[in-house]
Amino acid sequence: MTQLYKAQKWYAVFSRRKQEVIDAKPNKLARVLGLIDLTALGVGSTLGLGVYVLAGSVAYYQAGPGVTLSFLIAAIASAFAGLCYAEFASRVPRAGSAYVYSYVTIGEFCAFIIGWNLILEYAIGIASVAKGTSNYVDALMNNTMRDAFTNFFPMNVSFLAPYPDFFSAGVIFVLTGLLAWGVKESSNVNGIFTIINLITVVTVIICGIFKANTSYWSIPKSAIPENVKGGEGGFLPYGIAGVWAGAAKCFYGFVGFDVIATTGDEAKNPKRNIPLAIMAALIIIFFAYFGVATVITMMIPYYEQNPDAPLPFAFKQVGLTSIMWIVSTGAICALCTSMLGSIYPLPRILYAMAEDGLLFECFSYVHPKTQTPLIATILSGLLAGIVSGIFNLTQLIDMMSIGTLLAYIIVAFCILVLRYGSDSEVSKQSQTIHKNTTDKRSSVHSVMNTLRELFNLTGTKYSSPETELVAFRAIVSFLLTRQPKSNKPVLFLVPLVPLIPCCSIVMNIYLMLELDVHTWIRFILWLIIGLLIYIFYSVSHSVQGRYDQERKELEIKQIRSNEEPK
Repeated sequence: MTQLYKAQKWYAVFSRRKQEVIDAKPNKLARVLGLIDLTALGVGSTLGLGVYVLAGSVAYYQAGPGVTLSFLIAAIASAFAGLCYAEFASRVPRAGSAYVYSYVTIGEFCAFIIGWNLILEYAIGIASVAKGTSNYVDALMNNTMRDAFTNFFPMNVSFLAPYPDFFSAGVIFVLTGLLAWGVKESSNVNGIFTIINLITVVTVIICGIFKANTSYWSIPKSAIPENVKGGEGGFLPYGIAGVWAGAAKCFYGFVGFDVIATTGDEAKNPKRNIPLAIMAALIIIFFAYFGVATVITMMIPYYEQNPDAPLPFAFKQVGLTSIMWIVSTGAICALCTSMLGSIYPLPRILYAMAEDGLLFECFSYVHPKTQTPLIATILSGLLAGIVSGIFNLTQLIDMMSIGTLLAYIIVAFCILVLRYGSDSEVSKQSQTIHKNTTDKRSSVHSVMNTLRELFNLTGTKYSSPETELVAFRAIVSFLLTRQPKSNKPVLFLVPLVPLIPCCSIVMNIYLMLELDVHTWIRFILWLIIGLLIYIFYSVSHSVQGRYDQERKELEIKQIRSNEEPK
């Protein structure tokens, strides 16, 4: 009995949800971000390494010209997640992104895990983009920084970089200071860099069209040089499997749009502007990736791509040297924009979790003049700068994807919970269903047997695992559509529920399984660290926990006062 009580107590702790009473407290942050600012923030934080590195790299290693399809698949998966984020943003217009969304709908423990993963995602994202910026600048300087730092400050440690990258760390510190200065000021700089980024992308597409050769999409295997890895030739030289493997990599190019969802406390009219900004940013990003991937695979054959700096290399190969320098300059501005967009959400996640008592209280300090979470911002930049400066991030980049994909899965699941849950009318209907469950059991078995035979296409006596799986999915989907729905009015709703959230969950799980086992091991270790923090600090300092305890004590007092003889 004691063990059962303890289990119930811990379940109550893990599943407690953020209440509107707590969310109603006054907002300390300044609402200065409009629709254009939010869209620019999403585009700027996302449209970075994906355009200037990823397109050529995936074409060379995984998909060939089919990289365009890889970007399309990744865009569809991101769009499904974006629709779910947009509905959540209209329901819960608060800072914290998927963390707040899961806290409101599923519970505190799940919310902490999501927030903890987002901290990892954004920290590694900042460091990886800073590394890319440093490499681009160093390439323009004929690797001067690499040679100098390697000679004077060598680091002969297997899990560290060959040399300390002072440039990447310095760029992070400068942009962190800009963000700590004020959101509006950093938003203006971000807007300028985003415009330069988009101009660069348009320049690449327009200039590349004049050098495009459509025959590079149908190169026969016999035309591929013998000493070159080129697969089977054609549009899909590595087959459909290569396209899906490329999609798992291309997904990295769409990581970052969810930064818009962290601006709930600083956006003007967040219920309207955040959903619109998310969808606008995803559309702009997809067309940019698709256009660049199309042009670059038509300028030179896929097996001749430079996976490290594909755009400058491609323009140099076709004789457009002046365009090469324009693209390189635009790439540096774009990467700075992406870095600024990556730095922005990390202190907001720390701020939101500290406000709820799940992380240390100092992270919730807001400077009275700049109205920014100052300590969280400085710590975010400091940690990301150190990681970027001394660590080799080659094996850590995939951890960005695994944390983000898990967050997307949880958000899609939360949409299903919200749509098929908890209005008073829904509760009454649910009680009626439970009362009649026993009486209808034979009917349910009859329906299941009918469906089992419906999918028995070969007429065999026993069902196969494949047909059972199809039937199970069909039954679950049908039952979801027949559940009582929440009628709460919301400004934006995901269309085709439960189809889109379910598709989002399935696609994201598939992409997670494409990642290697070492990524999963590091991910589990990070989760263990977070779990220790939650058990030994968050459980006892949770604001929602204190609120629930006070409410219980008040209810007990009321019950006792009612029981006293008058």
